[in-house]
Order: sequence, then C-alpha cells, then structure tokens
Amino acid sequence: MNYQSNVQETFTLIKELVSIPSPSGNTEKVIGFVEKYLTECGVETYRNRKGGLIATLKGSNDKEHRMLTAHVDTLGAMVKEVKSNGRLKLTTIGGFRWNSVEGEYCQIETSSGKNYTGTILMHQTSVHVYKNAGDAPRNDENIEVRIDEKVTNAEEVRALGIEVGDFVSFDPRVQITDSGYIKSRHLDDKASVAILLKLIKFMQSEKITLPYTTHFLISNNEEIGYGGNSNITPETVEYLAVDMGALGDGQSSDEYTVSICVKDSSGPYHYGLRKHLVDLAKKNDVDYKVDIYPFYGSDASAAIRSGHDIIHGLIGPGIESSHAFERTHESSIANTEKLIYHYLLSDMVKY
Repeated sequence: MNYQSNVQETFTLIKELVSIPSPSGNTEKVIGFVEKYLTECGVETYRNRKGGLIATLKGSNDKEHRMLTAHVDTLGAMVKEVKSNGRLKLTTIGGFRWNSVEGEYCQIETSSGKNYTGTILMHQTSVHVYKNAGDAPRNDENIEVRIDEKVTNAEEVRALGIEVGDFVSFDPRVQITDSGYIKSRHLDDKASVAILLKLIKFMQSEKITLPYTTHFLISNNEEIGYGGNSNITPETVEYLAVDMGALGDGQSSDEYTVSICVKDSSGPYHYGLRKHLVDLAKKNDVDYKVDIYPFYGSDASAAIRSGHDIIHGLIGPGIESSHAFERTHESSIANTEKLIYHYLLSDMVKY
C-alpha cells in the first residue's frame, strides 16, 4: 500500500503544535496534546521521568526493534532578573542569538500558571533617546522584556507573581501561504513531530503491521542536549532521529526535499543506514538531498554519546532560517513523510 500524503492536514497539525508554548523544561501542555492525539488513534503511550512520551507499534519481529524520535521542546527563555525599571532580564534556553527574537511578542508563565504578555526589546530601543540604538550589542545585558501591565518597578512586577525562573515563550507567528509554505517559529522540530503523528495514525487506521516493533519517542529536552538519550530498549538496533535540515551557504539541503544528514558536530552518522535511506529514496521517487550540518546535534547523536550500541541516522524536512523565523514548503514535508513511510516498512541494515 502506498502512502498518499495529505500535507494540508499535516500543516494544520503543525499549526496546532507550534501554537502551544513549550520551551525546554516546560513541555507538559504539548506532551499532553500529543498524548491525547495518540490515544484517540488507539495507541498506548507512557511518559518517561524526563517528561517525554513513548508510543510503541508491535511488529512482526519483536526481537529486533527500531526507534524514531522527534522533539517537541523549543527554544525559549527564563526570567533571570526582575529589574528596577519594571522590566525583565532574560537567560536563553537553547542555542539562538538575541537578534533573532528582538521585537518579538512573548508570554511569561508564572509558577502559579498565570500568563502575561510582553515584548522582547533592547533597553536602548528608542532612536530619539539612545544614540547607540542601532549598534549597541544584542546581549544578555541589553535585551529585556517590556511587560504589558502597568508596572514601573520590581515590586509591582513581583506583585503580579512574576519571579526569577519563570518561563518565557516566543510568539510563533505561524502562517500558511497559498504558495505552499508554512512559516513559523518552532518548526524545529514540531514539523517532524506532526509527520510522525500522521504516520502513526495512518498505520493504525490501515491496520498495517510493521516488520519490526517500532518505538516513537517524542522527546522534550533536545534543545538542551539530552532529549533522546534514554528509554532505548535493549532490542533496539536502529535509531532514526527526525529533525530539521539546516539551510544556508554551503549546504545542499533546501525547502523542497527531505534532507539526509551524513555528519554533524558529533561526527558521521551510520554509513550503512545512510546508504539504505538514499536507496529507499531513489527506489520510491523521493526527492532528497544529502548534507552535513557543522553546528548541529540531534537526539540520535545524544543517544550515541550516552553509550547505546545502535545504528543511528538523521533525516528531516529542510527548514529555512533555523532557530529564527523558520519556513518550509509542503513538498519537503511530503518527501519526508514518504521516506519515513518506506523506511518503516523496509528491512533493517545488516551490521
């Protein structure tokens, strides 16, 4: 049976996912959303102690397992200091630059669960007041949150319940265009999460039995380095991370194909699995690009670093302007879904 991708349905699911704030360390709501989605598909799940979610589809071969992972945590920030001027100093969660969120709307969630809106700005924003507004460094010292409440000092901010350690999430600003693009923050890696959820739903609805028992880990700490390094069964032979393909100068990946990563900052991915994925793409008319990401790490590389004896790989949709104002095209989503579908039904790599 061939898999026919309904990309608009995937886009709708991505839009729902990116609209749920989930910076690393505060992912309960989005994990709950994924848990409900899978339960409605008739799939049993459980949560690990780190808060990630694992779903398993029993296969014909239960002695050798596969694991696929995508991460639902995103970049974000925490309140580092309540400033005397009634604004907030931040500390970053994940690897991004302050200039990529300057001027962005944000949400502050207090420890009691109350939410306030605000805007991330330079302290020296007004060109009518600050001569160095354009060239002042965008750093921890100068970036602050202007809260949408009548506060002029630290005491008034604290009276709202806002304190050091509160999570700050960024407005995704998600849009789906008539020309086939979806643009939003946090397509890394909620686009891949949506792809896996769609494929699990399809397997269930069509009553397809996979050749191997396959686990799906929706990890929640990837942006800080250790999302997918645990809960890997001893029977797991192959481990495939589904994460974004990074675009830019010198990269071969684009917004229209599935990216097959052969090396990142952790070193080369498994050569046999890489060749198997390329072969599957060629045989099934999947448009793909092979690429290297020099400043990148995945759940699969985290699993290898933690000592698991597995065959590891990494593929994903091409995402433009990663860790900033991200964008991808429906054809990249469709090609990624198609390659994963054929991978799930394929034989394992001989090691």
